[in-house]
Amino acid sequence: MSDPFCDDADFDLTRLPGYATRLLVEITAPARLVAHLRLVHDVAFRLIDALSQVWPDLQMDREAVLFGAAMHDVGKALHPDELYQPGAKHEIDGRRLLVAHGFEDRLARFAETHAIWKHGGDCTLEDLLVGFADTSWKGKRSEMLEDMVCSGMLTRIAGERWEVFARLDAIVEKIADRGDQRLAWQSRY
Repeated sequence: MSDPFCDDADFDLTRLPGYATRLLVEITAPARLVAHLRLVHDVAFRLIDALSQVWPDLQMDREAVLFGAAMHDVGKALHPDELYQPGAKHEIDGRRLLVAHGFEDRLARFAETHAIWKHGGDCTLEDLLVGFADTSWKGKRSEMLEDMVCSGMLTRIAGERWEVFARLDAIVEKIADRGDQRLAWQSRY
């Protein structure tokens, strides 16, 4: 079996940051989890890049979003059953794991908040972008989430809602278009 840390897939896939790789190796994370985190991180990287090109004045904590995408499901190393079935134990335990390994809580919180948007929780734009990357990597679209991202962006940039939504939709479509390819790559693990 190939190594999800190094396998470049059949498409251009960004690598996980060094801090993520070191932690995942240290905690002996399952290969499927590593593959998933790498895919979500890649989508977050592409999303942030696209948003920055279209809206260069959009203020967002790029590093926090990339951290959140790379580490959002780290708690599944403690709850591997949640790699194959629904569950939320990984969320709070993932946050605790990250803090215990020296990561700041302002970043570790993404392990707990990456799905909060589904429950109507109070979300920052950064929370929403991590949730978006975690949802769209496999080609899934969520009108509710995309609307929330649009609203979050409109608190930080000037623009007409319809125009921001239309441009965001084009970005989402491009990202979602490779969902089948990403799913096939993750299934190797």
